[in-house]
Amino acid sequence: MTMPERPTRPLPRGRRFDLRATAMFFGLLATVLVTGGLAVRALSGVVSQRPIWVFVLVCVVLATVLAHGRRRRRLSAAGIARRAGEALEQATTTALDALETPAPALATAPAPPAARADGHGPDPASGQDAGHAAGDEPGYDFDALSPVEFEEAIAALCARDGCSQVHVVGGAGDLGADVIAVCPEGRRLVIQCKRYGDDNKVGSQDLQRFGGTCFTVHEADLALVVTTSDFTEPAEGYAAQCGIVCVARDALLAWSDGRAPAPWAAYAGGPQV
Repeated sequence: MTMPERPTRPLPRGRRFDLRATAMFFGLLATVLVTGGLAVRALSGVVSQRPIWVFVLVCVVLATVLAHGRRRRRLSAAGIARRAGEALEQATTTALDALETPAPALATAPAPPAARADGHGPDPASGQDAGHAAGDEPGYDFDALSPVEFEEAIAALCARDGCSQVHVVGGAGDLGADVIAVCPEGRRLVIQCKRYGDDNKVGSQDLQRFGGTCFTVHEADLALVVTTSDFTEPAEGYAAQCGIVCVARDALLAWSDGRAPAPWAAYAGGPQV
């Protein structure tokens, strides 16, 4: 007995290679990649200013994926590329619009003061008020200043009252000179600054050390010792003998507030105590 043969189905023919469709696919893929790169580049600036746009874009992409998933239909490569290109184009437009929106203006910090002659802080010769930060004119809160800031404040007062070539030179090896300037009438002014407390007066030893260098080493035409405190009687006696002008606390405040002329303006050849 012979068995009947089952008819065999013809094998399906494989798809032929379509060069045109392949080229179109890769062209769309390149377009998507280029558009995506531009979108990422544009969005990088937006993320730092408006991070909320990243969240919005992610929500839009997720909503699009879920909507297409519910339709349960097959998508062709060309359709995917087209929809991705549209989404990226919309995201790029949104990012560019956000970049064109002016960001809120930021407060600009004031320019730093010029450097001192010794490289520590502002130099009053630049025309800037070195002690202005301690208190608005008229006057300064000298008690709140450090010794270095006190030197800068004195230099600023000299520049305010017409001195030129004002330099803060105090520091290690200054040989007693903290501020050097030229008075409006052309005299060379050498100042020593003593930022002392009320219970610490400037003594005769301080004056003697300054008196040994102010005229011979620094070639001063006029020498001043300015303090936030006061002077002892021996110090005042030594200053009177050497021709050093002593500016105590009350005289300093009057000079700073504009209630008294600059110490060199009232000095007419004899010592002023």
